[in-house]
Amino acid sequence: MEAYQGFARVYDLFMDNVPYRHWADYMIRTLREHNIADGLVLELGCGTGKMTRLLSKAGYDMIGVDSSVEMLEIAAEAEENKKERTILYLNQDMREFELYGTVRAVISCCDSLNYILDEEGLSDVFSLVCNYLDPGGIFLFDFNTVYAYREILGDRSICENRDSCSFIWENYYHEEECINEYDLTLFVRKERDLYQKYEETHYQRGYEADLMRKLLERAGFVFEAAYDAYTKEPVRAASTRVSVIAKKR
Repeated sequence: MEAYQGFARVYDLFMDNVPYRHWADYMIRTLREHNIADGLVLELGCGTGKMTRLLSKAGYDMIGVDSSVEMLEIAAEAEENKKERTILYLNQDMREFELYGTVRAVISCCDSLNYILDEEGLSDVFSLVCNYLDPGGIFLFDFNTVYAYREILGDRSICENRDSCSFIWENYYHEEECINEYDLTLFVRKERDLYQKYEETHYQRGYEADLMRKLLERAGFVFEAAYDAYTKEPVRAASTRVSVIAKKR
């Protein structure tokens, strides 16, 4: 089934352990280190817009792109309830996205790029990012490693029970393709004693920094750095998430 339908409504609840504020501070600091303190910034895979809104509050004119209508509806609802600058949300596949002009930076977080399951698709994303970046523009993104899926998530089940919803998250790691399949079963409370069941299947592929570097350079980037998740520490064999900084030539 298509991902992020029923899950969209409870996504932020189950992701409340994600350090979005820390990640945003890291991205803002990195952008400013590259003399990007304002202007247009694009987020790929923006989901419900949490990171998009944090960068908007920091003074950037944000554009959010996501392929899930349901996730963007949540983002739009938050947009209607705030008084800060307006965010433009676009329902597009990041492998085929289109903008009206260029931007100063592009970001992507929370392993959104791991949903691209082949090198050709990833190359398409990188080429488009390069095309829509200003000269010298910065591309900041993270991704989950092969180690994360093979050793941490793969072939494990995770269950969580909340007052308003519960989920069963079953992982199946496919070694040859480096793809993690996870089946989500969600029970979302509609009324006091009435729950609605949703079932979704997601697929993510693990990547390594060397391949990212090769594809980025082929697309027209200078690969500046890869770090262990949102730090300045080098990537380790046991790194589960990697942060990448690339610059358009």
